[in-house]
Amino acid sequence: QVQLVESGGRLVQAGGSLRLSCAASGRTFAIYTMGWFRQAPGKEREFVAAVSWIGTGTYYADSLKGRFTVSRGNAKNTVYLQMNSLSPEDTAVYYCAADDSKVVLTTKSPYWGQGTHVTVSP
Repeated sequence: QVQLVESGGRLVQAGGSLRLSCAASGRTFAIYTMGWFRQAPGKEREFVAAVSWIGTGTYYADSLKGRFTVSRGNAKNTVYLQMNSLSPEDTAVYYCAADDSKVVLTTKSPYWGQGTHVTVSP
């Protein structure tokens, strides 16, 4: 099993930046990929970004490329999401996710954090 804990969510003004962190524990050696999803009020959960644990690949939702950057810590049990030029449309609960059998994260990936709230005010 892998446990994920997110942190860093808060209220931020439009145009600002925020960095989210996700710390993994447990069977972290088995992780193939870690990353982020988000779910805005009344909307479905959507993929944000992911980073491969078995290579150096990073993956982004097309609409977020250039504003969001995903990276992993040196200890390889932490993943970060740097978010720039935030707008109210980025308001959502951001979830960390991990998969230990696939290099692609989906909503069916087995490991999830509890989520961290990001609110962007106009």
